[in-house]
Amino acid sequence: MSPWGSLQDRDLSAIEEMDRADCNPERLKKTYARFPVVNSLLSGWRGTYHQRIRPLLTVGRKGSLLDIGCGSGDVARSLALWAQQDGFSLAVTAIDPDGRAYEFASQARRVEGVTYRQAHSSELVREGRTYDVVISNHILHHLDAGQLEGVLRDSESLSNSLALHNDLKRSNVAYLLFAAGFWPLGLGSYIWGDGLTSIKRSYTAAELASAVPNAWRVERNGPWHNLLVHERRLAGAQDQRQERA
Repeated sequence: MSPWGSLQDRDLSAIEEMDRADCNPERLKKTYARFPVVNSLLSGWRGTYHQRIRPLLTVGRKGSLLDIGCGSGDVARSLALWAQQDGFSLAVTAIDPDGRAYEFASQARRVEGVTYRQAHSSELVREGRTYDVVISNHILHHLDAGQLEGVLRDSESLSNSLALHNDLKRSNVAYLLFAAGFWPLGLGSYIWGDGLTSIKRSYTAAELASAVPNAWRVERNGPWHNLLVHERRLAGAQDQRQERA
C-alpha cells in the first residue's frame, strides 16, 4: 500500500517498533535520547507553556503538573526548567506504564521538582491525587477507543484547572516532510520509522473532535499537531448552559 492511500484513514494496524516488547534495547535507548530534538522542533511545548501553563502559575505558590505517558521525560523536564527560569515553583510528576521508559527517564539528568513513576493514570485517580495541569505528548494515537475514553476520564478527575493532550495531526504533507527531514535521526534508532507510523495512526482535527466528549475541544497547535483541551471552568459553564437549555 502506498503512503498516500494509507493516509486516507487512520492506519490502526500499524504498530510502532518501540512499542514491541522484544524491540532492540539499544535502539530504544537511542530513540528516547533523541526525543528532545524531535519535541523541540515539532511539538510546540514552549509556546504552550507560555500561552496556557505559565498564566496559571503564581509566585510563592507551588504549582503541580502531571505528564501522562512521559516517555523519556524530556517534556516534563523542560516545563519544570521553564517555570524555574520564570521564577515559579512547579512540581512535575511524570508517569509511564512502560518500565523501559521509566528506567530511562529516571536515569536522565536531574531537574529540581521532577519526579517519575511507573504507573497508569488510573492508579493516580484511585489514590485521589489531583494536579493543577495534566498533559500528555504524542500518546493519543497509541490508544484504542476504550483507552482514549479512560485517559480522558482520568484527566478530568486528575486536573484541577487544565488538561492538554498534544498529538500529531495526520496529513500527506506532514508524512512527506517528516520522511524527508528526519531520516538522520532514524540512524540507529526508531525515530524515523516509528514517526511515520505515528503520523499514519494519528487523527485529523475532525476525527479527534468526533472521538472525544463534548467537554473537550480540539485546537490547532502549529501546523503538525492537534491540541485537545479541557478547562474545568469552561466545562462547568457548558454544563450550566446545557441545563438551562
